[in-house]
Amino acid sequence: MERACRLWVCAGENGRVTDIPRSSIARTAKLVGLPLGHAGRVAMGVGKRVGGRPAEAVAAELQARTAEQLFTVLGQLKGGAMKFGQALSVMEAAMPEELAGPYRATLTKLQESGPPMGADRVHEILARELGPRWASTKLVEFDDVPAAAASIGQVHKGVWRDGREVAVKLQYPGAAEALLSDLNQISRVARMAGSWVPGIDIKPIMAELKARMSEELDYHLEARNQRHFANAFRGDEDVLIPEVLVDSKHVIVTEWIDGTPLASVITNGTTQERDEAATLYLEFLLRAPNRARMLHADPHPGNFRITDDGRLAVFDFGAVNRLPHGLPASLGRVLTEALAGDAVALEAVLREEGFIRKGIAIDPDALLEYLKPLVEPLLHDQFTPTREWLRGAAATLQDPRRPQFLIGLKLNLPPEYLLIHRVGVLSQIGGTVPLRELVCAHLSGIDESRLPPSPS
Repeated sequence: MERACRLWVCAGENGRVTDIPRSSIARTAKLVGLPLGHAGRVAMGVGKRVGGRPAEAVAAELQARTAEQLFTVLGQLKGGAMKFGQALSVMEAAMPEELAGPYRATLTKLQESGPPMGADRVHEILARELGPRWASTKLVEFDDVPAAAASIGQVHKGVWRDGREVAVKLQYPGAAEALLSDLNQISRVARMAGSWVPGIDIKPIMAELKARMSEELDYHLEARNQRHFANAFRGDEDVLIPEVLVDSKHVIVTEWIDGTPLASVITNGTTQERDEAATLYLEFLLRAPNRARMLHADPHPGNFRITDDGRLAVFDFGAVNRLPHGLPASLGRVLTEALAGDAVALEAVLREEGFIRKGIAIDPDALLEYLKPLVEPLLHDQFTPTREWLRGAAATLQDPRRPQFLIGLKLNLPPEYLLIHRVGVLSQIGGTVPLRELVCAHLSGIDESRLPPSPS
């Protein structure tokens, strides 16, 4: 029978993923298998070293195999576990190179790929969500091979009935149960870890994380978020948000946007391309809270492209941080006191905002010294966040030999600040940005008259 919808490629049974392990027991078993698998490879490596292979060659092989197993298991689990993998691929910028190197390429795959659903299952979802005549009344062309994979869904390219190319995002069956199962497992571990760190109140942090991640399951909410951003940035010279055409509980159809993936700029970009991409990325993150009263809170490189006309295209609005008053002015006050070197005032602001819990004693001068690696870049008119800089800052903050190390154990993270963190991706891009100018322009609460002059 001739179909009104011309299918570009029929994937058939190839790469079919129809069932995500949903129970806590099944998913925990998969996750537990990661460290057990690593232990087995270490044992194998010891045997090979005894057999005469160089230690460096054995270590490299072990790291590569561990990275591959991590990608395979997290990609099959999807849900919160794959989300964790995506977070790792962002945070590797802060890891030492000998640890991060073998994982970088493997974990980056989680941002662009993953075992896909088969065509039959995809068609079932489209019929249920868009109606049985989806192939003749809505999508006149549809590519059965997914163009990309997300943590809880996959994206296909198609053509809408009005001729526009579109991106069709479908949620994996069982994603809701999988995500909630993973969050419950993560919560249990976090509560245990939180008991070891007296400064952190882990319960509200995990509640906020669960609430925000659970929102990603609601495609109606994601569509509303994306429409809100699209309205806020419509006609903007630097930012492009795809328009939403239609949405249902498990499907979103939006405009298709071509461009260079940010991941490609990170891997192969010229100096000029990196500078431009880093500036676009940073300015979007600083502008959005004031313009849309929301912060895009899913920062991995797979959610950004650079269009041919030089704009930053932004995707995936399932996770947002609602900021009705824009970026907190208290952040500007913290930066002002830290850069001005006023330790007493800095402690007062951090206590007022909940970064230091009641009853926690802390030395203001040690606190100021502890935060210096984080605020030092704002002393410069031009700054280049790199993996090396981020690793150095992270190593300094985490060095137990430094007297300031204990300061970090006393600091809390208020839930409302949970999703305001984007240094990892910026450091991966490695471009030079007018950091001080942009932060002062878009972050209220900064008193520029008290800031020391740029040393450069």
